[in-house]
Amino acid sequence: MTSRIIPALLVIVGLGALTGCANPSVITLNDGREIQTLDHPEYDDESGFYEYEQLDGNPGKVNKDQVRTVREL
Repeated sequence: MTSRIIPALLVIVGLGALTGCANPSVITLNDGREIQTLDHPEYDDESGFYEYEQLDGNPGKVNKDQVRTVREL
């Protein structure tokens, strides 16, 4: 019985730790639209775009000049 409890507790603790790592954010554009992301967007200096993961899991990009604010939820 205890041989099943310990691995189950480790899985629960591991999933809880992974959930804490996600930082959902909202990107507000200059025209007032908001983009919700699964993670905090990363800015790429070379391209001038913010890169992020959309709610459906697909990658997304938005030009720095179109971004008003980036905030965590």
